[in-house]
Amino acid sequence: MQASQQHRNSGMSNGLYYQPIREVEANFLPQFQTYDRQLSYGDSSQGANYLGQNSYEQYCTLESSSAKGSYVYNSPSTVSFSPNGSPMSQQDSQSYLGDPRYSPDNTYGSPISGSCITEEVNDFKHKLKELETVMLGPDSNFLDSYNGTFQNGTNNTSPEMEGCRQLMEAISNRNLKQILIFCAKAVSDNELLIAHWLMDELRQMVSVTGEPIQRLGAYMLEGLVARLASSGSNICKTLKCKEPASAELLSYMHILYEVCPYFKFGYMSANGAIAEAMKDEKRVHIIDFQIAQGSQWLTLIQAFASRPGGPPHIRITGIDDSMSAYARGGGLNIVGKRLSKLAESFNVPFEFHAAAMSGCEVQLENLVVRPGEALAVNFAFMLHHMPDESVSTQNHRDRLLRLVKSLSPKVVTLVEQESNTNTAAFYPRFLETLNYYTAMFESIDVTLPREHKERINVEQHCLAREVVNILACEGGERVERHELLGKWRSRFKMAGFTPYPLSSLVNATIKTLLEKYCDKYRLQERDGALYLGWMNRDLIASCAWK
Repeated sequence: MQASQQHRNSGMSNGLYYQPIREVEANFLPQFQTYDRQLSYGDSSQGANYLGQNSYEQYCTLESSSAKGSYVYNSPSTVSFSPNGSPMSQQDSQSYLGDPRYSPDNTYGSPISGSCITEEVNDFKHKLKELETVMLGPDSNFLDSYNGTFQNGTNNTSPEMEGCRQLMEAISNRNLKQILIFCAKAVSDNELLIAHWLMDELRQMVSVTGEPIQRLGAYMLEGLVARLASSGSNICKTLKCKEPASAELLSYMHILYEVCPYFKFGYMSANGAIAEAMKDEKRVHIIDFQIAQGSQWLTLIQAFASRPGGPPHIRITGIDDSMSAYARGGGLNIVGKRLSKLAESFNVPFEFHAAAMSGCEVQLENLVVRPGEALAVNFAFMLHHMPDESVSTQNHRDRLLRLVKSLSPKVVTLVEQESNTNTAAFYPRFLETLNYYTAMFESIDVTLPREHKERINVEQHCLAREVVNILACEGGERVERHELLGKWRSRFKMAGFTPYPLSSLVNATIKTLLEKYCDKYRLQERDGALYLGWMNRDLIASCAWK
């Protein structure tokens, strides 16, 4: 970029991120895909037993109670969360009622008496014998042969025995992550006895107020139970739990937006590419395929207001479905009025066009493209919800890209989770989800205390439903279908796009943003794209096309 261009754009680019936002900002909360309300969580004032055609169709759900901080986990053997967040199945708690060694407040269901070490060991051996019977049959003498093998220093065991040994080791070490993986493998292989046995173990280990892996484990266990309960079909229709009030859901989204930099990173990088592409344009049309609250455009409108030579005329087309309207508490007219008010306060000519429909329904005539306008298209955290060729012959994921290319936009921005859950089979999808959301939950853990009620609600209502959907659903009902940036590149190139270079000034500004957060976040630029990650795991990727 020439020096004169750098000077001309510096005022606008700096304003893009640091302009003060007036009181109207309180009305703008992060863009967030509101989920199908049928797959959600409710308060504990109502029971949550969802009876189906058989005993497995009592789907599990975590229900929070703001009054008591308790959690109820309904599954084929219903689990109640004690006030400290540890689960205890009703089936187990009933069997322990006459046993003074056990208490509902005992997190791991271990003996609370100080004189019961011997009984604890015997109890563990009994569990191992149960597992041996489930995995190897009632006539197996694996424990004896394993002990003899161990004592003789040899390792002449069959694959089945070696798998059993590894699982016993994971249980003895209370390795929650490994037990989750073993359970998912059992579900994948349709080993129902092993899966249910491990689920009983997991229920005594997970906790929505525990360490990140315990919290994530609670939701992944829910996904596993739900998958077994219906073989992955009709989950979204069957989990008829109560969505929190729209104002509450909006506040949870806002908390997630503030405590983690993921959405700010996505919006900043996309806005920087749009500002750069539109620096000399007099009339600008932005099509946002998932506008939600419209919060992405606050800083961009202010940046255009400070542009040397005056702001352009801005028209924003906001596409949105009825699910997102729930979180807002109303239709797209709410977003239009708020953005119009903000633009007026900064003397920016502004129009808003509402297209109240999902991306799958969008056709050329819905976008109202006018001659003489420079066009920018924004796909922020949206395209992964579009079904592709593996789900539908209509392939809306690629159809939308071809439609947008036909409009000859100056720039198209893409922001997506860097995860591979679209066409992966269940077991590798489980491993990918476990890896991805472990990093996400760990990043939240450094900001919000574990006992913080709002943190529980944020994870429960903004993240847990994604996890359950990824694990429990298949076909058209699985709407969380992430792809790695390499796959997105292939799709954009097949649609005729070429990469649009990202601004170095934007990259520097994002680095400044990250200084306000934990030093475990990392920013990398690779192959013309920006990646935001937690430690060694990429979480969000952003790039631009033309």
